[in-house]
Amino acid sequence: MKKSRAPIEVFNLAFLDIISCAFGAVVMLILLAKNGEEGEHNDASQVSELIQAITKAEAQVSELQGALSDKELQLMQAKANSASNAEQAEALQASIARAQNNVQKLTDAASGLEDVREQQKRAAIQANEVKERDEEVGGIPVDSEYVIFIVDTSGSMKRIWNKVMSTMNEVLNNHPEVKGFQVMSDNGEYLISSSKGSWRKDGQRQRASILDAMRKWHGSSSSSPAEGIEEALSRYGQKTDSLALYVFGDEFSGGSYDSTLEKLNKLNTNKRTGEKIARIHAIGFNSGYSFEKFATLMTAVARDNNGTFMTVN
Repeated sequence: MKKSRAPIEVFNLAFLDIISCAFGAVVMLILLAKNGEEGEHNDASQVSELIQAITKAEAQVSELQGALSDKELQLMQAKANSASNAEQAEALQASIARAQNNVQKLTDAASGLEDVREQQKRAAIQANEVKERDEEVGGIPVDSEYVIFIVDTSGSMKRIWNKVMSTMNEVLNNHPEVKGFQVMSDNGEYLISSSKGSWRKDGQRQRASILDAMRKWHGSSSSSPAEGIEEALSRYGQKTDSLALYVFGDEFSGGSYDSTLEKLNKLNTNKRTGEKIARIHAIGFNSGYSFEKFATLMTAVARDNNGTFMTVN
């Protein structure tokens, strides 16, 4: 027996529910579209005004951003200027300090030159301290039997080297009797290293040999005669009681005048008798460098050690 099929229902309940809901939604939309209140944004002119206002606001924002960038740039420039002003202030302070230092140097130089002028008037040595004078060498006592030349070998002296050698030869020629002599740099370096500690016997051949060696000499120099004087006194001071040192130079690169002078005076004093071991003379070559410092120091050294200071132009 065949089973009967259930009849097909095209419009069942579920379908009708869907249709009803859809229809109701359409009706609601129609009602809302026609009966709802029209807002201010539905007006075309108002929409245009809003668009213009937005555009204007955007332009103002852009302008404010540009102004902000300008202010930031000005701030950066101000900071840079501030740093630059600080650097300028520091540079100005340094310049003032240098100027004050230069003023002090010029004051010292003026004082030294005045001392030199006064010493030259008095021949740099009082009459009761001089055993013998020879006016041909500007009042330098020439009574010493042994002579040591301490010569600044710096570049400034090398430029007037012929004058230096000529002056040294003249000093030797004006000594009535020299049993021995020696030549060293202001650093205490010997012209002839093999003769260190001994004497070069005087004679025409020896003088010619020394002058020839000096023409080729490249001795070390610190432009300070203190080291050479110390070497000469330490090595030769006890070997004779008739010693003279001649210091040739044009500048003094050392520090304190007082400490240098005190050290040299102490080294040149016989501890037992209290008398000076050697005469210390100085001949200054005014080559245009810091001559006043050399003159200031060596005028005092010569004065305290029975010597004479002279200048060669």
